[in-house]
Amino acid sequence: MELRSTSRPVRHAGLSAERIDEGLRSYMLSVYNYMGLALVLTGLTAFVTAQSPAMLNLIFGTPLKWVVMLAPLGFVFFISARLPKMSASAAQISFWVFAVLMGLSLASIFVIFTGESIARVFFITAATFGAMSLYGYTTKADLSRFGSFLFMGLIGIIVASLVNIFLASSALQFAISVIGVLVFVGLTAYDTQSIKEEYVGGLQHAGGDIVTKGAIMGALRLYLDFINLFMMLLQLFGNRE
Repeated sequence: MELRSTSRPVRHAGLSAERIDEGLRSYMLSVYNYMGLALVLTGLTAFVTAQSPAMLNLIFGTPLKWVVMLAPLGFVFFISARLPKMSASAAQISFWVFAVLMGLSLASIFVIFTGESIARVFFITAATFGAMSLYGYTTKADLSRFGSFLFMGLIGIIVASLVNIFLASSALQFAISVIGVLVFVGLTAYDTQSIKEEYVGGLQHAGGDIVTKGAIMGALRLYLDFINLFMMLLQLFGNRE
């Protein structure tokens, strides 16, 4: 009798763990799918825009460039603030609009850098991002202790980048890019683990819309890590036209 009573809880615990693991895999897959589709949409928008001199002149030859450059940042704050009150479909539409706006703002890289170097840096970014995201997903180490350090590094990069708009210092840009690569590599692992823990810690018990919106928010975080890592590496290894 004692053997039977002790074996049953173990089986139930195992089934529960299996359900959690299956749900987590499905959730993370949806996060990566949203992120991947957003990257494709951004890349296509940037490439098509770069092929049109009229579009490039309209966007980057007029004050409209400031709207295009700042709009993605505004959308990040908008989605982050409004997501809890949005429907799942509205959150998805907002995410796709954000990806298109980001594509418009990145169109200039096809003019500044060679296509070959853009492709090379993209694959370097994808490999680095994949390795660090896998580490963040599988590691048993608690990466939350690095959160404040990474956040301070991110603030430092933003401030230094704003200052360098006026200084136009190549040395400062090099330093920003090197530090930026380190920060966004760390954020990739940190955010992946955080997204995983958010699901295990509560989202697994939530309804469909809440889970969908959680996946979109997670995709947004990883998307931003990827794009920023790509831009930092492009500054370091991209060949200019």
